[in-house]
Amino acid sequence: MPALTRPYLIPSLLVGLLAFALDRGHKFLQIDMLGWRGGEIVPVTSFFDYVLVWNPGVSYGLLNDLPVWALGAIAIVAIAALALWWSRAADPLVRFGLMLAIGGAVSNALDRLLYGAVADFFHFHWQAWSFYIFNIADVAITSGVLLLLLDFVGIGRPKKA
Repeated sequence: MPALTRPYLIPSLLVGLLAFALDRGHKFLQIDMLGWRGGEIVPVTSFFDYVLVWNPGVSYGLLNDLPVWALGAIAIVAIAALALWWSRAADPLVRFGLMLAIGGAVSNALDRLLYGAVADFFHFHWQAWSFYIFNIADVAITSGVLLLLLDFVGIGRPKKA
């Protein structure tokens, strides 16, 4: 079956676009409209702060010593590989998972192009423990990976007789 006639094509594309749009809209509001530049901290609860931190690397700050162009090249290859996988997939969890990951990855890649680093905002912590700071795109990517893991263990697939 050709990729463009497979089930869940349009709904999964819309989910990927929604993930991208939510992250871009949030960053536009905080950076372009409200003028946040980095280092802002708004304590919300005793365990959550709303902040702006620039991440020059990838997840958890990995590879932050690489130049922006190298991180961009890695992102392009990863997004292209995910898109190819998506174009060949038929299972709904796989399609939706990949599109969530692609939507988030494209938005974070756009941050690198626009700002030279990824804007992260949400910081959970407890006493001396600190969870990494993340953004809406990271939530989309993580949710996408969770859907792929659910598919991998067989959830969402019809039972075989």
